[in-house]
Amino acid sequence: MSTYLYKLIQEGEHQKQDFKYCINDSKKIAKSLVAFANTDGGRLLVGVKDNGKIAGVRTDEEFYMVEAAAKIYSNPPINFSTQQWQVEGKTVLEIQIEPSSQKPHYAKDENGKWLAYLRVDDENFLANKIHLNVWKKNNSLEGVHFTFSEHEKFLIDYLQNKQQITISKFIRQAHISRMKAEEVLTNFVIMNVINMKTEKDGTFFELNQMFDAIEFKKFN
Repeated sequence: MSTYLYKLIQEGEHQKQDFKYCINDSKKIAKSLVAFANTDGGRLLVGVKDNGKIAGVRTDEEFYMVEAAAKIYSNPPINFSTQQWQVEGKTVLEIQIEPSSQKPHYAKDENGKWLAYLRVDDENFLANKIHLNVWKKNNSLEGVHFTFSEHEKFLIDYLQNKQQITISKFIRQAHISRMKAEEVLTNFVIMNVINMKTEKDGTFFELNQMFDAIEFKKFN
């Protein structure tokens, strides 16, 4: 089955795949596991360098470190499955993580702080308050308590003209508190009124292209 492994490696690192040359710190691996679980799931190929070259691993030691990352340094603990591949006389450990129904998951960092991450393309990003709120509300049975006030109207009108906004800009432009801005943005993301995009430069919000502002305002 080396053909299967080579095919995966040729894909490179992306939204659902990450390479790890070796594992010498369970806390660092927990960050990757959490990011996958909080997003679309994915796989770690342990024993593969960033450039795709196969280095191989000592599977027992690597497995126990992944297990510690998933069970001790992730909260809630993360379920994973493993597969060993023998190629070029070396062993590559494949770790599969499914998208979680218990979001958000947190990873314990070097200072003992629990932080949540998400996966965007081939990178892991620190989750912000909106990400956390959306995950929590999506997992709750309460639903969205929504009132179409001047703040919601301002956001829709602004995005129709300016295309995107950050939470800081929304706070300044709408003259509202951070708590209120987080509430409005969270509700609109859950309702698919707006999309949330996280990039290296930060997190941005834009109108969902399928959203009909005129129809929405008629009913609010």
